[in-house]
Amino acid sequence: MTTIETPASRSGPFSGGRLFTLAGRYGTFVAFLALILFNVIVTPNFLSLQTLNVNLTQVATIVIVATGMTLVIATGGIDLSVGSLMAISGALAPMIFMGRFWPVENMALAVALAFVIPVVVAGLFGLFNGALVTRFSIQPIIATLVLFIAGRGIAQVMTNGNLQVFKNEGFQFIAMGRIAGIPAQVVLMAVIVALAWAMVRYTVIGRQIIAVGGNEKAARLTGIPVKRVKLFVYMVSGLLAGVAGLVVVARNAASDANLVGLGMELDAIAAVAVGGTLLTGGRANIIGTVLGAFVIQLVRYTLLANGVPDAAALVVKAALIVLAVFIQQRADKH
Repeated sequence: MTTIETPASRSGPFSGGRLFTLAGRYGTFVAFLALILFNVIVTPNFLSLQTLNVNLTQVATIVIVATGMTLVIATGGIDLSVGSLMAISGALAPMIFMGRFWPVENMALAVALAFVIPVVVAGLFGLFNGALVTRFSIQPIIATLVLFIAGRGIAQVMTNGNLQVFKNEGFQFIAMGRIAGIPAQVVLMAVIVALAWAMVRYTVIGRQIIAVGGNEKAARLTGIPVKRVKLFVYMVSGLLAGVAGLVVVARNAASDANLVGLGMELDAIAAVAVGGTLLTGGRANIIGTVLGAFVIQLVRYTLLANGVPDAAALVVKAALIVLAVFIQQRADKH
């Protein structure tokens, strides 16, 4: 009896397709563990609380922005404006509680407004991005490029290009304070991640986001309000960029429109790609994005701690994006 050999019969547990599938599913977690192990062996004082605190506080803003980016990319879009929106939010907040718009008589109210107004403004800019994509059918990379270029200019005009230095414990609590011994910005990051994860997994809008990214035409035919879903994700991306901008300026006790959020779009996209969310849409891996952000932060920390210039981290991040996309594409083919 002659046996016909099929591709399936030739593929074993360690076939190329199987390996790419496993890499796409668990590669980020394995890379995370490998980086920790490497630093435990090579990097002095890596297991200290100070090192843990540094890495957690540095990664918090990346995770916050990347969470919004995950939702946008899940619909098949992209948001290049997040760094500029951070600059706008970070420029606006100190101007409010420092009395640049009106005299400050009630500091508690001024600080509260400094938390709310900049985030709302960033969310409105996110809606603007969404409107360009949905109403005018502009490709997302071009639509968000508008604010990528103009947004930082808006922040610089608002501040006349000047560095804003301040000291306000109420406002700076978002970055410097602690809740039950945990940095406030880390708690904020965890809350945002938990809410986003629950939304994607358990709510109607979460399922609609995935459906729109998977097949927009089919989603429209099934009655999903595609335009409304896209407006929602771009607004959320803007809101979270605004929150991240507040954290950065509160941590630095200064707001520099030239530097706040600079390069954050690359970090966010890299975290999403490394975390396993398809850049073509149809998948939103929030936990993967968090792991991706930690991998990127640990790569940066490892290089710096071992005497490698920070500029090298940019090359490594670009390589990580290419590798992650390559693995995703190969895994999807099998």
